Amino acid sequence: MVAALTLSEFRASLKKAKPPAPLAPALAALWWAGKDEWQRAHGIVMNEGDADCAWVHAYLHRREGDLDNSHYWYRQAGRSVADGSLPDEWSKIARTLLDAH
Repeated sequence: MVAALTLSEFRASLKKAKPPAPLAPALAALWWAGKDEWQRAHGIVMNEGDADCAWVHAYLHRREGDLDNSHYWYRQAGRSVADGSLPDEWSKIARTLLDAH
């Protein structure tokens, strides 16, 4: 994994063409979501089975407005359904995943 990125560094890396490598699938998907590449982000998490990817998957479906589907993925992730702003949720997920990796 990438050596201890901070949230600021992760956010700043969005200016680049490719994510910092290597990233865990959930972080890679969140990075692509941060670049408004929903399809690419979804393609990463849709075939992963871990809770981190389920959380990002929930965020992606919430972002697209598919709340029923997002609620399913929040349950799979063992997380409460988010009700704050999408940018705040993106930051919360990123901070949590970066701290864990």
